[in-house]
Amino acid sequence: AAASDDSDLRNIVHLGTQLTSSSLALGEKLNASGKDVLRAMILGYETAGRIAESIMPGYRDLGFHGSLPASFGAAVAAGCMLKLTPPQMAQAIALTAVSMGGLATAADTSEAREYFAGNAAQAGMNAAMAAQKGYIGEERILDCKRGFLEVFGAEDIDGITRGWGDSWDIVTDMAIKLVPGGHPNHTLAEAAANAAREGNVSADDVDSIIMTRPLSRKMRISLPAKPSHPKNLVDVAHTPAYFVAAAVADKDFSWIHASEQKITDPVIHALIDKIKVGEPVTKDVEKFRQGAVVTINTKAGRSYTSTVYAPRGSGPRGIEWADVDAKYRALVPMAGLDARKIEESLKVIHDFRGIGGVSLLTALLR
Repeated sequence: AAASDDSDLRNIVHLGTQLTSSSLALGEKLNASGKDVLRAMILGYETAGRIAESIMPGYRDLGFHGSLPASFGAAVAAGCMLKLTPPQMAQAIALTAVSMGGLATAADTSEAREYFAGNAAQAGMNAAMAAQKGYIGEERILDCKRGFLEVFGAEDIDGITRGWGDSWDIVTDMAIKLVPGGHPNHTLAEAAANAAREGNVSADDVDSIIMTRPLSRKMRISLPAKPSHPKNLVDVAHTPAYFVAAAVADKDFSWIHASEQKITDPVIHALIDKIKVGEPVTKDVEKFRQGAVVTINTKAGRSYTSTVYAPRGSGPRGIEWADVDAKYRALVPMAGLDARKIEESLKVIHDFRGIGGVSLLTALLR
């Protein structure tokens, strides 16, 4: 609800939603250990991330949402929990490939995105359970003529399995959202806040704000030529100018900026009208992992610039427990969990690798 799930830095796909729900549900049912669940999630992340990267940007150009490849994460995670044999896992993946769903246009303008998340988890779970019961589909469906990869515009099919096990995508490419909204905009907010703090710039001092980033054909990350004014959280998640203006106004960007009070703040909206999109970054482009540059020009003629190469809470920058804990304590109360259960469940999460049964966590989340 706060657009707070994780992201894959290469794909703008939120895999943790499906991986967590499917593996925790089966983990509880099967009395699995925390280590079993983590293994299932890591392998699901690796599989879905590689498939998603192979069809970028083709599937997004066709109008599909990231929930399409995210289904593979749920299928593999569920398959691991169910201890599928290799032939059964192949069928689970194949069945997922024919379980289509999720159009980006709806996700960008409504709460359909949340429906897509549940649908992707269900599709993967169904595929894994069907494979376990012996259901046979077309196991060549990924790379056959007019199969999944061709239909969705894969450019590097061999890359899906190249170097499998040599490194892990969940370490290098996963990013936990530490603030609300679309992940490609997080570095814009951080850079804007940095520049505002450096110059101790107040909203009244601002003459103009320039935001820019490298062009990315693969990611299809672009900045709108004319900044828009969001009216709700769905708009906010997809409005780069809001991230920048809010960060300049408050010299910070946090969970409070998902609130109606901030979304309707006239100071922020006045700053949005002062934002312009600069020329795309061409220097050190390889360093940018959804990175951005923001420059604040003041009425007194001073300029302050900040460059952020990758978002906080991402693999390239490292993920700190303190940040995870702060996010947990900010968002979990919205689910109605009392303070005692929040702290006890957080302790279990810290030691998740060592717990003997997942129900130790799930019981605390009720």
